[in-house]
Amino acid sequence: MGERGPRMVLLGKQGAGKGTQAVRIAESFGVMRLGTGDLFREEIAAQTPIGIEADSYINEGELVPDESVIDLVESHIGLENRQEKGFVLDGFPRTQTQAEALDKFLGDFALDLVVDLDVPTEIVLHRIAGRRVCQDCGANFHVDNPPKNNSYCDLCGGEVVQRADDTEDSVMRRLELYEIETLPVIQHYRRSGVLARVDGSQETDEVFSDLLALAKSRFNPEDC
Repeated sequence: MGERGPRMVLLGKQGAGKGTQAVRIAESFGVMRLGTGDLFREEIAAQTPIGIEADSYINEGELVPDESVIDLVESHIGLENRQEKGFVLDGFPRTQTQAEALDKFLGDFALDLVVDLDVPTEIVLHRIAGRRVCQDCGANFHVDNPPKNNSYCDLCGGEVVQRADDTEDSVMRRLELYEIETLPVIQHYRRSGVLARVDGSQETDEVFSDLLALAKSRFNPEDC
């Protein structure tokens, strides 16, 4: 098998910047970036059975059941990315059950690196509760950096709104769930020796630089 990119997971609270960094890392190595949030939003928009189920949980600030998340993610990773290309996962795994399922799915093609993007709760709360999204193209804005016309997207002119799951109450509930469900995942990967921590409260470029250096140091492109 030829060179591949890393098999990599980004962990961290909602609003830690996982999505932004996952895209940049995936582009740097030419691998697939898989964000569970994006996948579920696509399913919700298409009103598929799994999308309708997920929407009911997300609107309440709850986590989508493990079985649904695992099935969706594994179907999108596929054998080629698992064995020959590599990938960057953003938002998965979020629970011990999901982490164990991913280990089983990968088999001999184990993860190279799991990064905990560590950001204080007060920072991520401000980031998420202030986030605004274009309903048409999905572009992201913030109350600290709004579009030129506060109601309409600079890119496509679509209406810019606060997502239903970005209210302060909903965000706090998700952060509480994170503490309960995801911290055991961090411990799981710490025990397996693939965990590293990056300060996610730094400037975006500094976070990316740290992630890129870690990724390059933790895997051999010629290994399976």
